[in-house]
Amino acid sequence: MKVLFVVTSHNQLGNTGKKTGFWVEEFAAPYYTFKDAGYEVTVATPKGGQAPIDPSSEVPDAQTAATERYYKDEEVQNLISNTQKLSEQKAENFDAVFYPGGHGPLWDLANDKDSQQLILDFNKSQKPIGAVCHAPGVFKNVTLENGGSFVKGKNVTGFSNTEEEAVQLTDVVPFLVEDELQKLGGHYTKTNDWGVHVVEDGLLITGQNPASSEKVAEKLITFLKK
Repeated sequence: MKVLFVVTSHNQLGNTGKKTGFWVEEFAAPYYTFKDAGYEVTVATPKGGQAPIDPSSEVPDAQTAATERYYKDEEVQNLISNTQKLSEQKAENFDAVFYPGGHGPLWDLANDKDSQQLILDFNKSQKPIGAVCHAPGVFKNVTLENGGSFVKGKNVTGFSNTEEEAVQLTDVVPFLVEDELQKLGGHYTKTNDWGVHVVEDGLLITGQNPASSEKVAEKLITFLKK
């Protein structure tokens, strides 16, 4: 079984002068969930090469058993330093696709044509699609053949407005994930800030925040075992 991880290449946090990228836990926890279950993981970014890490995800409070393992793992460090190009990936070569969050995807993957096509191809091939935290924002411009939004009518979750307020980036991000998913016609639900909340609707499995990332991977594996 092969899983494609699609990770952001974007490293600028709006006009703040601060850095962003992907959130370590949202990569690490699902990565090890798949690896420990015997899956092969490929990591791709829009630009290829080094994937930028969100510095906020490296602070002591954000660390978990999975992140501790990640920092000591030379193999995974090598994967992150030498990601493949997203434009070269094809849905037919994988069994599932997973998007970790961090704020980066709101700027690049939300507008990335290769990402949009991949999501449509996985959907058409009846292969599951996972996204956690800010990553459900990648569905913003994914349009089905009938002209409707990919998430229209689907049960979804993602980083909530109150969580964005808590990290004081409401006025920095290009759009709010909760608002956008609702605007697109998705049936958005959430739990308390930072609680575990995962929503499964057919092929689409979404998680609200970093704490939900491992469970999204577990649900993808359960789906693939069917």
